Amino acid sequence: QFEWAWQHPNASHRLLTPPLRRPREQPISFALRILPRLLRAPPWSRLPLKIRWLRPPRPALELAPPPHVVEEEGVGLPRLKRKKGRSQEVDVVIDECGLCMETQATPLLRCLRPQCSMAAHPPCLARLFLAREPQQLLPLGGACP
Repeated sequence: QFEWAWQHPNASHRLLTPPLRRPREQPISFALRILPRLLRAPPWSRLPLKIRWLRPPRPALELAPPPHVVEEEGVGLPRLKRKKGRSQEVDVVIDECGLCMETQATPLLRCLRPQCSMAAHPPCLARLFLAREPQQLLPLGGACP
């Protein structure tokens, strides 16, 4: 949906006032000019999207992307090396959520700090992080409880 709206900004309902192409403006310049505006429009304004610039230098954008959008440089995703041989069995440890104290099949998210042992279900963390923004569906961030 994002790509379609980016390619058809005048037909998309995501931009309230779609910008017009300037006289003699190249299509790529126009696309780069509307990119930050689309990233700030719902529903993409809260999604953890990434912009990957394939060739340096990065073009100067008229408006900066939202702070939660990550900008990267590089030609592709890093390739993962596959190990040959038999698959190894993995012990599954079932923990309980640090917020609801229930054990469910939903995988737990763990705190990024090595010294913290907090683990919680994604919906439990979302409810906690969205307590001040109940009308939203996705949190932009939050502090480990």
